[in-house]
Amino acid sequence: MFNPAKISEMLSKANQMQEEVQKKLAETVVEAASGGGAVTATMNGKKELLKLRIDPSAVIGLSGGQPDVEMLEDLIVAAVNEAGRKADEAIKSNVQGLLGGLNIPGLGG
Repeated sequence: MFNPAKISEMLSKANQMQEEVQKKLAETVVEAASGGGAVTATMNGKKELLKLRIDPSAVIGLSGGQPDVEMLEDLIVAAVNEAGRKADEAIKSNVQGLLGGLNIPGLGG
């Protein structure tokens, strides 16, 4: 039989789990580098870019000390994309851990 108290309890637990997942994602920090460490991107589990570090050597090209902007742009894109991939992996791992092995479609379970 339909029990409204059970539905309310389930919704409350789902909200608690959602809040816990959001907190974990905000606390999760990943870092990725490109160009041998010339550019490093730091991102949280919400895929927000927290920090972008550019080594001074990445700004100066080898030809006459002129900045190689195109190379720098490529390194930034590569570092941010790799950080995004690492964030996806962290998200998947955190969510699966919080769900305790439940097989929920769309969450990689």
